[in-house]
Amino acid sequence: MKVYKFEDLVVWQLARTLVKDIYSSLKTCRDFGFNDQLQRAAVSIMNNIAEGFERSNYSKDNKQFSNFLNIAYGSCGEVRSMFYAAEDLGYIDEENAKLFRNRCTDLSFKLNSLITTLRQHDTLNTAKP
Repeated sequence: MKVYKFEDLVVWQLARTLVKDIYSSLKTCRDFGFNDQLQRAAVSIMNNIAEGFERSNYSKDNKQFSNFLNIAYGSCGEVRSMFYAAEDLGYIDEENAKLFRNRCTDLSFKLNSLITTLRQHDTLNTAKP
């Protein structure tokens, strides 16, 4: 399957909804430093997927895209870790914290699968529409 734009990537779509849900779930939290860090890490996931795709789509370089996906993968771990802190600090209840951590785990798995696939191919399977 050819992917023409980053918006078609499932990992980007999942990251986008994660960002929206994080902003929504913690909008009443008064710890602005915590919120800022969590939101930035979540936005980093979707933006690194997009930036890596755009750069690699132009250059047809899987290594560059893989590097950006690795950054997104790391940010996903950061978000997952922060939901332990959010739970421990009482910013979010245990059930919702677990749901967010599970979503991050699922997204990490999908990012890792995409990274593995890219490493197995010399050029991206992309084309201009």
